[in-house]
Amino acid sequence: MTWHAVLTGLLAHLPLMLLLGFATYFQTVTGFGLGMIVLGGASGFGLAPVADVAILVSLVTLVNSALALPGTLHLIDWRAVRAATLGIVPSVVVGVLLFDYLNGTASNVLHLLLGAVVLYGGIGSALRPAPKTERSADTGFFLSGIFGGLLSGMFGISGPPLIFYFYRQPLTLVQIRCALILLFAVTATIRTTYSAFAGQLPASMWWQAAFAFPVVTFATLFARRHPPPLSGVTTRRLAFMTLILLGVHLMVSAVLEIV
Repeated sequence: MTWHAVLTGLLAHLPLMLLLGFATYFQTVTGFGLGMIVLGGASGFGLAPVADVAILVSLVTLVNSALALPGTLHLIDWRAVRAATLGIVPSVVVGVLLFDYLNGTASNVLHLLLGAVVLYGGIGSALRPAPKTERSADTGFFLSGIFGGLLSGMFGISGPPLIFYFYRQPLTLVQIRCALILLFAVTATIRTTYSAFAGQLPASMWWQAAFAFPVVTFATLFARRHPPPLSGVTTRRLAFMTLILLGVHLMVSAVLEIV
């Protein structure tokens, strides 16, 4: 590939790279948002095919996790992460197979219902941003992992169930952020492995990833050094407001596809 071709490729992907940079900063600070923001933005503005963006997000999520987690592993609630991972691993595969089985109309109806659930949960949680007084049992983390894995396999969005559950726990924001980043790395690893075996990682996808890696690296390191000065309640409310916007986006896009 010539330098002219590389420069042309960079300019063509500049809007997507800027979106990736913002989403990476947001995820490094809050523990989530990379996949939801990039997939929502790419779909809404027609920046790239959603299927390709979903694979790209999985690749860059691994880079973000590798840079965001060092030095913080001792802060992770490993019991919660193990329980959620046990739910995620099998359900991602089930979600992919279920999506392939459903026809377009059924998939859009599920998409609409997903948006309604996310919207309802986001509104309810935003009105009560304070966490619970006691940590939930491991069973709850396991169930959040199952639902998160199913959504990841079907729609490439694993965040809502995990965000709801972890942000409602009496954990510090650092503990929540690190746990979510680690769990999204698990999900990304499964999806990337599946994409590789399914032959969905052509050379063009690796070139896109090569353009994205420096952006993600800079945004992650910048977020670690310069996080915004937000209080715990404000950060929780920001998380839930993001879910509200995601729910609206999912519902609108599903309705447009149905009609």
